[in-house]
Amino acid sequence: MSRTAVHVIVEGRVQGVGFRAWVEREANAKQLAGWVRNRSDGSVEAVFAGEDTLVRAMVEACHRGPRLAVVKSVKTAIHPEQDWTGFAMWPNG
Repeated sequence: MSRTAVHVIVEGRVQGVGFRAWVEREANAKQLAGWVRNRSDGSVEAVFAGEDTLVRAMVEACHRGPRLAVVKSVKTAIHPEQDWTGFAMWPNG
């Protein structure tokens, strides 16, 4: 089983629609580690770490988001994996 970590920035109507809470639920359901937070520019930023297939599935899910979200873009970059335990919602950045 291959592991990976990915840094994600989601742009569009992604604040004020429950996007962070949705990401936290989805990431926990997939047993991913990492974090999610709102950014001051209106985007949502996250890091997903875990089994490669599940991380890719989470990134793909971010293209849709929760029901009220309107996702315009999802930018990804490889992120160095760290010893996170669980998935957390961080304060706005």
